[in-house]
Amino acid sequence: MTAAVGAPSELEVERRLYRRQRGRRSLIASIASTVVVVAIVYFGVVNTPGWASVQQSFFDPKTAADSFPSILLGLWLNVRILFFAAIGVAVFGTLLAVVRGLQNPVFFPLRMLATGYTDLFRGLPLIIVLYLVGFGIPGLGVFPRLPYAVLGTVAIILTYSSYIAEVLRAGMEAVHPSQRLAARSLGLTHAKTLRLVVLPQALRKVTPALMNDFVSMQKDVGLVSILGAIDAVRSAQIASQETYNFTPYVVAGLLFVVISLPLIRVTDAIARRQQRREQIGGAV
Repeated sequence: MTAAVGAPSELEVERRLYRRQRGRRSLIASIASTVVVVAIVYFGVVNTPGWASVQQSFFDPKTAADSFPSILLGLWLNVRILFFAAIGVAVFGTLLAVVRGLQNPVFFPLRMLATGYTDLFRGLPLIIVLYLVGFGIPGLGVFPRLPYAVLGTVAIILTYSSYIAEVLRAGMEAVHPSQRLAARSLGLTHAKTLRLVVLPQALRKVTPALMNDFVSMQKDVGLVSILGAIDAVRSAQIASQETYNFTPYVVAGLLFVVISLPLIRVTDAIARRQQRREQIGGAV
């Protein structure tokens, strides 16, 4: 009797069978369409008049193999810059978002400074900030001589903190005011309300947007090469100038894609989980 009670009904069995059949048909159709599109693109590119010269200049296997070790060594510098920049952006961006959310009139100057900062660095291109920080700060003669990788990390933190701050501020404002009022009525201070009630809910709301910003930052760490740091892009440039071939740039680009893919997949998974959570009990 227990098995009979727990067994699905005939209608549910038919529904599951239909879903499996539809899933198999969708998978077969996706694979077939992908193969057709890839084949069309491949033969269309290969049969172009200039494909032979492009293949030699951009996709030379020997040049790729020779330049791979030096580019991989330069990529390790990009990974280290990304690690410290992510920590700095998370801390500084959160601080900016909190300051912009302060309502007490006493903090008006701080709010204005935070607003001006985010407006300025969201408008400045990262490459200009790199030049200003990388060559302007050493020119002051106040600080000791710093490696260009450190100066590039500072420029990335200054720029991306403004983006992260705006995303976090939007998430904090999306939290219903009743949450704050309930926390304050329970005796929590303003700081504890932010830390225990507002920020956790805000992070859940804007996690996909935050992850996308970090993916973008992961690509932009390659711009530190303009300061002279020997990263993956600079290593590719050196190899390209030695061989008169652009294949090292393709190798560097593929390596950046490889280190970006895990974070991109995590972003997609978080977005899907959040969508399922929001649709629980809905008709969609």
